[in-house]
Amino acid sequence: MMNHVQLIGRLTKDPELRYTPQGVGVASFTLAVQRNFSDGNGERQTDFIQCIVWRKLAETIANHLVKGSLIACEGRIQTRNYENQQGQRVYVTEVVVNEVQFLERKEQMQSRKATKQQSFLDNQNLEETVPSYMTDENDTMDDLPF
Repeated sequence: MMNHVQLIGRLTKDPELRYTPQGVGVASFTLAVQRNFSDGNGERQTDFIQCIVWRKLAETIANHLVKGSLIACEGRIQTRNYENQQGQRVYVTEVVVNEVQFLERKEQMQSRKATKQQSFLDNQNLEETVPSYMTDENDTMDDLPF
């Protein structure tokens, strides 16, 4: 029997790194992978594959990859299930990744990271602007006859 998966795609968001109670790193991410054929309208479909990575590789991925990073990964398909808070059985299919190759140049990945960090800083530094009708220049309260 063989259970071997090879995928090339882009991360749909930054990897999420967590640690088990025993201190083992585990990262999860979704990989957008285009199919190699087109549908009836001539458009290529994209599959969104859930991936999970363990131990040191999880930390490496979380530290170096961001949304949009192009990677190749190898691993195996795993299915699991659990009962959610509503008492319903939930089934999950994911790829347990054991090898990753970064397919972009270091400069491209650093540029993507820098753009993300700058966007975050820009949002943090937004100044609140007060509309001109709310400033003291337009204060007409003293002109009221009562």
